[in-house]
Amino acid sequence: MPRLAGGAGAHRGYRRGAAVTGCAIPFVHSASYPVRPGNRLRPLIDGEPAFRRICEAIEAARQSVWVTVTFMWAAFEMPDGRGSALDVLDRAAARGVDVRLLFWRPDAETERHKRNAFWGSTEHLALLEARRSAVKIRWDRAHPGYCQHQKSWLIDAGTDGETAFVGGINLNPHSMVAPGHRGEGHNHDVYVELAGPSTVDVHHNFVQRWNEASERLAPDGRWGAGSETDLPFPLRVPARRGDAVVQVQRTIPPGRYRNGRATPGGRAFDVATGERSILDQYCAAIDAARRSIYIENQYLDVTDIIDCLHCALGRGVDVVLLMPAEPDVTLPVPPERRAILDRRAGFAAHAGFLLAGIAGPGANGRRKPVYVHDKLMLVDDAWATVGSCNLHRYSLFGNSEMNVSFAQPNTVRALRCALLREHLGHDTAGMDDRAALRLFRQVARDNRKRLDAGGHAWRGLAFALDPATHVG
Repeated sequence: MPRLAGGAGAHRGYRRGAAVTGCAIPFVHSASYPVRPGNRLRPLIDGEPAFRRICEAIEAARQSVWVTVTFMWAAFEMPDGRGSALDVLDRAAARGVDVRLLFWRPDAETERHKRNAFWGSTEHLALLEARRSAVKIRWDRAHPGYCQHQKSWLIDAGTDGETAFVGGINLNPHSMVAPGHRGEGHNHDVYVELAGPSTVDVHHNFVQRWNEASERLAPDGRWGAGSETDLPFPLRVPARRGDAVVQVQRTIPPGRYRNGRATPGGRAFDVATGERSILDQYCAAIDAARRSIYIENQYLDVTDIIDCLHCALGRGVDVVLLMPAEPDVTLPVPPERRAILDRRAGFAAHAGFLLAGIAGPGANGRRKPVYVHDKLMLVDDAWATVGSCNLHRYSLFGNSEMNVSFAQPNTVRALRCALLREHLGHDTAGMDDRAALRLFRQVARDNRKRLDAGGHAWRGLAFALDPATHVG
């Protein structure tokens, strides 16, 4: 599929974002939402800290809690003895907070995912009835074979205190891990907390999806008194809360939603034709990188992004790619995908490239791979994107996805240091971005040698993977 961003000439269409930020990394014009200064950002690494902070925000909510959910186990427990996610949300609803949830409902082609989703089965509805739950729910299908994959939490929509959480962490036990306490079966994941003007775009996205949720008119397509009511679109931009420049970006497939009403301070957007601003942003940011690119993602098998990374490596940019050491893929690999992976394996020709996984302590002192579930990219220690979007064809061309991209060097650098402190067992705060990625390569390759020799006394968690054989 053709991409809208990429190559030196394409950057002419992005310089407005660069002028706003003072950062060389451009934002994109293909997004439904504008670039907004004045935001505050706080990255939240891994499930326990992220859900603890989300619960605190829910408990402090005065007006509303609106959530988009892909996967949730009904029995999933929030941190610190708070009970299940439904317990936390029901308590908020019981004190008069407007609690609304958009849940994905799989179709016949994605039925295998029902075991991990709260999709509105007879059992799920009976559970809500037994709880006398006062939350409001609409279920929403995607196009056949695809997923409603956004993971967002919006607190007190429409107020100056509006706060959003955007990322990729699912509501299941695999997500519940504290940094530094890796165990078997735990995922590594990231959310970002957002306050300030750009929260209005998370608000707009929720309203757009709620009002056109596919199952809203079906007998089993919604739950709760008030769930039959549509929501008004936001009318005002929240006050400044910080100095980060932010753009909320999405994947929205064509034909899924139709009301392209403008977000406050934005422009009308023909959402019926779809949106691919996340893909455009990845390509534009990689093309603009001059020093370093650090990616954590479940997958990387899209030719557009692989080609951009080849160009970046060719001009001397350091690239570290962290992926699951044991990917969740179907074998054998089809020939068309194998050709893409072979193209990616060519990264290894560049001295500045590393493919790595992470592994924590397992039984009998052995190392157990940790599943990398987050979706982020840091560029030049100055710009970053965090969200729900994997770098595969589903997320970039067919799912609904949401990312928050931001330019704020202090926050980006702090996120890099926090991630590498755990992955490498070393504080990189005194290093620049290129020195930090050089250290990453050294530690990961040393740990790989120890693993191959049967040793498990590593420094940190990272170890090198072979690009020629990795299939994630």
